[in-house]
Amino acid sequence: MDRQSMSILIYVFVLLAIFTDHLCEEQFCSANNAEFCKGNEIDRQKGSFYTEAINEKYRKYLVAIEKAEQSYKECNNTKHDCFKDVIVRDLKPFKMKGIGEEMIEAAKTRGTFYQVIDGKLYRERNCMFPARCAGIEHFLLKVIGNLSDMDLIINTRDYPQSSEYFGNAMPIFSFSKTPQYHDIMYPAWAFWEGGPAISLYPRGLGRWDQHRKSLNKASLEIPWEKKKSKAFFRGSRTSSERDNLILLSRNKSHLVDARYTKNQAWKSNEDTLHMAPALEVSLESHCAYKYLFNFRGVAASFRHKHLFLCRSLVFHVGEDWFEFYYHAMKPWIHYIPVSKNADQKELQDLIEFAKNNDNVSKKIAYRGRDFIWNNLKMSDILYFWKQLLKSYAKLLTYKPVLKKIS
Repeated sequence: MDRQSMSILIYVFVLLAIFTDHLCEEQFCSANNAEFCKGNEIDRQKGSFYTEAINEKYRKYLVAIEKAEQSYKECNNTKHDCFKDVIVRDLKPFKMKGIGEEMIEAAKTRGTFYQVIDGKLYRERNCMFPARCAGIEHFLLKVIGNLSDMDLIINTRDYPQSSEYFGNAMPIFSFSKTPQYHDIMYPAWAFWEGGPAISLYPRGLGRWDQHRKSLNKASLEIPWEKKKSKAFFRGSRTSSERDNLILLSRNKSHLVDARYTKNQAWKSNEDTLHMAPALEVSLESHCAYKYLFNFRGVAASFRHKHLFLCRSLVFHVGEDWFEFYYHAMKPWIHYIPVSKNADQKELQDLIEFAKNNDNVSKKIAYRGRDFIWNNLKMSDILYFWKQLLKSYAKLLTYKPVLKKIS
């Protein structure tokens, strides 16, 4: 073949390539290319680049994201819209008959007894967890000037107390619950102090206002493009739901860096799944990774809100346990939902999906971060406490009087 013929042939191939590339844009797709074109059209309309969009392996995830985006309406907590439904829902069991003094007396053994009388706060002498009570009282004292007289039972244990399977609803405040409990959710003590104590936080995790600043700084120092393209988890073995990610990390270390640390109950390597415990790491160091896993502990996880501020993609495992702000956050919009029973293959598929759809992952990560940053400020926590207690006080059917503290 002479040089002129070769040039003509190359030119023809270039034209064919250009024509094929424009098939989708012109919507003249063959039957074989119809799905590919449909996928590209969705991408163009949404302004995102769903790499591997038509790979059957990832179709279910992409469809879930598309459906979530179609139905999602962003809440705006500048108007205090994000969490008000939680107060209505949690107080609903008491709305018809109100809360009588006998109900408070029956619930006293389930938590710490507080009173607000004439603008002053009173508490029974004994508190099971003094640091947790101090974290609660920080907020109560901030809002007390807006409150009428009331009696309160505030549970400082991890676990909720008023199960729907055991008698009538009891007016007990708890920081976390599942749908099977009637407890009234309040913002956890750990927004100020009394959170889990580890070597890096010997006085316990707290001061959300300070962590917001330090985590935001860490996230800006390590932008998305410089983060390690790997999933990360550090924590103790408070639940076996965490085991499969730990095992996947041992089998696929290029995908996951997940290890167990010691907890107070640690006695041997058997308590860390037959491997020496890892060192604890700071919350800020999590920001070096693109993908962060959040698991429940005994109840909802205290690290949940912190992980989002890394501007990393959060894989939130399980849907049973929640805090007051969880309902306003949506799966596939703010985080990737993971079944609590996910095996190693499912975990691997989800991580590989995130890696192979980088722009999608970044979009979800940034939406999750913006939700927490914009809607979970300390002023939002105070406002929720105030509205919760004002709504609760209206349900009391008696006038509280100051009791002798024991």
